[in-house]
Amino acid sequence: MQRLKKNDRGAVAVIVSLMVLPIMILAALAIDIGAMHADRQQLQTGADAAVLAAAQDCARDDCSTTADTAQDMAVANFNGNGANGTITHLDQTAGEVRAETSAVREHWFGPIVGIDETELRAQSSARWGYPTGGTAVMPLAYSWCELEAQTGISVLRDSSGAVTGVDIPSTTPDRTIYSTKASKTECTGRSNNVLPGGFGWLEPNPSACGKTESVIDGWVETDPGNSAPSPCVNADFKKWIGKTVLLPIFDFAEGTGNNARYQIFGYAAFTLSGYHFGSISHNAPCSGSDRCVRGSFDRFVDLSENFEYSPSSPRMGASVVALTAD
Repeated sequence: MQRLKKNDRGAVAVIVSLMVLPIMILAALAIDIGAMHADRQQLQTGADAAVLAAAQDCARDDCSTTADTAQDMAVANFNGNGANGTITHLDQTAGEVRAETSAVREHWFGPIVGIDETELRAQSSARWGYPTGGTAVMPLAYSWCELEAQTGISVLRDSSGAVTGVDIPSTTPDRTIYSTKASKTECTGRSNNVLPGGFGWLEPNPSACGKTESVIDGWVETDPGNSAPSPCVNADFKKWIGKTVLLPIFDFAEGTGNNARYQIFGYAAFTLSGYHFGSISHNAPCSGSDRCVRGSFDRFVDLSENFEYSPSSPRMGASVVALTAD
């Protein structure tokens, strides 16, 4: 009698049939979860963009379109259909805004295990305010009186007559702004300077021209004389041509010469197009012994970390916007 030989025929088919379901589940985990992760990243980008854009609008005193902004940013940053963006919190007094974005991810392999779709959400928050102190990149300061007299910008006052800020229009023409000695305004005393020996220069960091620290209501030491402070060279100013910088504006001054100082009132956004400080000059808008800058005072949102901010600080055209921990 012939013995039966061992036969494994059909075993592979059985093993494959047993492994199909686990393989499909693994595919669902790898592909569907990967797609969910990509969608969630896009929703987070949209939420970040929504709060930053909304905060910038509010910083310019226009919070009326934040809902539309949130929806537009959600759609623009999502590679698909069905993204939604909503403002979930808006406090104009505190300068706070929060947004949420959402979308539904329909799964390719999830239905095998009974999961057809997943709702995804992301949220972000931001704050806005007006500079309270920071690092000025040019060692210049102007009185709010000079700002009003030389630019034609309207100064805002409260019921007691105290200056609270300035009304910066959406666009302003380039103007030449003179230092106090040459300005020929009624903002100065008999020496034609706010203080004897004070020409509007701030005392910079000894090692760097573009690092002058100040805070609102704080006093800043001045550098006397008609020439730029000694650490400063032409390159320190030329690199800011065509860019917007924040200029300290002062309301009080005291002392003389090396002992003079200014009390900072606020910060105005200025787009520089030219300057003349004697031997330091570029696109010179004045000449000789006059000292001046040329450019426009603008509405400007600073997204850097150079300045601290508060929603209650004087409004001088400059504002600061930053993402915050949600």
